Amino acid sequence: MSDYDVIIAGGGLAGTITAQAIAHYGNQNLKILVVDRNTEFLPGRKSLAGWVCGDACSKEAVDFMSERIKVEWTRPEIEHDVKGVMAFSPDKETSIPFDGDGFMLNRQKLPEIQNERCKKMGIEFEYEINLTGLIYEGQQAVGIQGVDNKTKQPYKKTAKIVIDATGVTSMLRNGLKNSTKVEKRIDRRDLESTGRYIMHFEKGENDLTEFDPDYCIIHLDQDIAPGGYGWVFPKGDTKVNIGLGVEKSLLDRRNKRLGKKDNVESLMKEYLHRNTAIKNPKLSEEPQDINNNSGVFQVSVRRQNDCMVSGGYMMVGDSAWMPKPIDAGGIGPALIAGTILGNNVAQALEANDVSEAGLWQYNLDYIKEYGYKTAGLELFRRLIQQMSNEQISYGMKHFLGKLDAESISKGEHPDFSGLGKVGMIIRGAMNKTVADGLRYTSKENQWLVEHYNNYPKDPSGFDDWNKTLHQRLEEAFTKIESFDSKN
Repeated sequence: MSDYDVIIAGGGLAGTITAQAIAHYGNQNLKILVVDRNTEFLPGRKSLAGWVCGDACSKEAVDFMSERIKVEWTRPEIEHDVKGVMAFSPDKETSIPFDGDGFMLNRQKLPEIQNERCKKMGIEFEYEINLTGLIYEGQQAVGIQGVDNKTKQPYKKTAKIVIDATGVTSMLRNGLKNSTKVEKRIDRRDLESTGRYIMHFEKGENDLTEFDPDYCIIHLDQDIAPGGYGWVFPKGDTKVNIGLGVEKSLLDRRNKRLGKKDNVESLMKEYLHRNTAIKNPKLSEEPQDINNNSGVFQVSVRRQNDCMVSGGYMMVGDSAWMPKPIDAGGIGPALIAGTILGNNVAQALEANDVSEAGLWQYNLDYIKEYGYKTAGLELFRRLIQQMSNEQISYGMKHFLGKLDAESISKGEHPDFSGLGKVGMIIRGAMNKTVADGLRYTSKENQWLVEHYNNYPKDPSGFDDWNKTLHQRLEEAFTKIESFDSKN
């Protein structure tokens, strides 16, 4: 007899949304436990630096959750409304709007409110638990084990299903013993180091390319944020979430090129200092920000894990590498996945089948809703990462048409397959390389979307499907490197 129907390891956003979804789809008849390593007063905190995040989320993702599991987000967890995201080219001559209406969240208040909502639904919480691994019976995960930091005693609890929402470096996934399908480790190149400040400021120059109270601004610039981007996300007329993300090997390359020794922290300071719209910035000392106003954290920028279930075990959010590859946005995919997962869990428990095959439908449902597009975005991200500022500016100005911007706004790969046909004038070999690269990733994306739409209906077809995927991706990664103007 299990202690619980479901244990959710990790009490962050993905974990608590999943808990609410399971309670909703299980008609509040299921016994659910959320286990968090943090204290009750700082729930779901990613690290000692707080809930390091851009804090932005599309209205579409929030509506997806709200409509299905009847959880409404209001003030104060929503801090500020925005009309979308605006991405600027390095020369700032071209901007692309994407993502549509959205919200800036308060990541310190949100988990407090989430947990109160969860408790009203009968969901239990245990805090200050340091998990070390899963408990197994044969090929089934049947619980969690670790140490209760409050008592320093061993901690064990059993469940029919364990859901891993412990984050990008998950110990549970890394040590998983009952699957060869789930990928355990992430490639270093698929991680970005991100850092940000939450600040109040006085208004400086009126420059909507530097700060806009209605839009989240992204700056693509290989000198400012190599392999990533800088962001200026409004939390009010004179309050901002400002930060950047970088890829380590590309930062090393940029430092060598410019004769510098910058790291994420020094780049953050420089990025803040050069913003002419923000004057006299000070870290927010408001109660709802005080534990979260500055920090650095790592985020994944690849497709979700190729398989997200094994016997008795499922993963969601950062544990499953769900943040969008092109912009590292993790809140939207977590809301969508947690909502879907709740339904899958309720169905598996009702059918009394929590084997790998019994939980498999989650892979299919997530891919159908969101995951079909992520591998193509991973290729697109790798291509953009190795472009020079001149190439990015030229490409955004000359190659991005209205339809491409629309597909980016939906979080999908733009269709560059027509590049180079009648009427396209491409100046210089470097820009021809960009056009060739965009055309190539566009073609590969079409293949990848089709391949994901043919994801195997049960575990028996997975190995062949996955082998084909990896062969194609390895070839594509190698090909994309050939478009690097610096080779």
